[in-house]
Amino acid sequence: MKVPLFDITRQYETFKEEMLEAIDQVIRSGNVIQGPEVTKLEKSIAKYVGAKEGIGVANGSDALFIALDALGIKEGDSVITTPYSFFATVSCITRLGAIPIFADIDPETFNINLDRVEEILNKHPKKEKIKAIIPVHLFGQTVDLERLASLRTQYGIKILEDCAQSIGSCWIKTDGTVIKSASIGDAATFSFYPTKNLGGYGDGGMIVTSNPEIAEKTRIIAKHGSTKKYFHEIVGINSRLDELQAAILNVKFKRLDNYIEKRKTIAYKYAELINKHNLEEVIEYPKPKTDNTHVYHQYVIRIKKGNRDNLREHLTEKGIGTSIYYPKPLHLQPCFEYLGYKEGTLPIAEKACHETLALPIFPELEDKEIEYIVEEVKQALGF
Repeated sequence: MKVPLFDITRQYETFKEEMLEAIDQVIRSGNVIQGPEVTKLEKSIAKYVGAKEGIGVANGSDALFIALDALGIKEGDSVITTPYSFFATVSCITRLGAIPIFADIDPETFNINLDRVEEILNKHPKKEKIKAIIPVHLFGQTVDLERLASLRTQYGIKILEDCAQSIGSCWIKTDGTVIKSASIGDAATFSFYPTKNLGGYGDGGMIVTSNPEIAEKTRIIAKHGSTKKYFHEIVGINSRLDELQAAILNVKFKRLDNYIEKRKTIAYKYAELINKHNLEEVIEYPKPKTDNTHVYHQYVIRIKKGNRDNLREHLTEKGIGTSIYYPKPLHLQPCFEYLGYKEGTLPIAEKACHETLALPIFPELEDKEIEYIVEEVKQALGF
């Protein structure tokens, strides 16, 4: 049996006619740049997450760069973030001439450890230079939004939420109020890369914010620094969400909550089978939750006993797709060597890079495929 890590084609078959009609309407309209589909998606996403405005851009990496620039981060400033994420989370900092400061991660959720963040805010020798935090809601699981808001108030810093993997994930506050990721940051960003829980058929991204000044500045930066054609207040970039991609995303957005529920069901099935085979002795796995704090963009296990790479090789031989998120932490990447981090500096993130493996998860994954995957994991680990 062959089981891909992700399969975009299965989903397409469920709404093929509606999708083709949406694409056809855009092309027939002749309005293929910054048209009504982009506007519709911007409003839909902003409302969905509890923000006031959405600004569509070309991709998630641009979204981070533009949003951080709009927050006023400049050369010489410092920004705290996680070493266990995709490269764009940190490159947006260095592209502005700012300095990333890495905080180690929580060993269970793999999210940035807010205890470590607060230690940095209190003890860093140049703490007055720290202007922002970029938390990543990794693999679809929400960082403590309530505490993030508290840190912003206490330390007077900006919060830029990286929600590339977390659209639809929630946090339950101590008073029982439910809020979504992207709702408390000064700004937040999304990626619509095809593998995301809301993914297009190409690149796409979005910034959301409830601050009208930040919203306006993001629009200016993303439009060559211009508010009026051929007149430029600042040096910006060209970053637009494509009208065709917006039309595609509008079709899929109506199904997003259903996709999330299917991902949760798959995660519960994995957990059931892992427990059935007593594999919790050798692997850690995402613990199923009854709320939407986790939307399972990825299903990442940690190998406690055994060899991760041997397991991956075995699964590959059996036709099962896997991936390693991430094989090398950001603080040890060659391009960031100048920051002075050494191996052993952030041990929890480094350990995760050696022990974690992503198993297939997408809404159309079938029970028999999950059963096959877990059975092969069992075989590979000697159970």
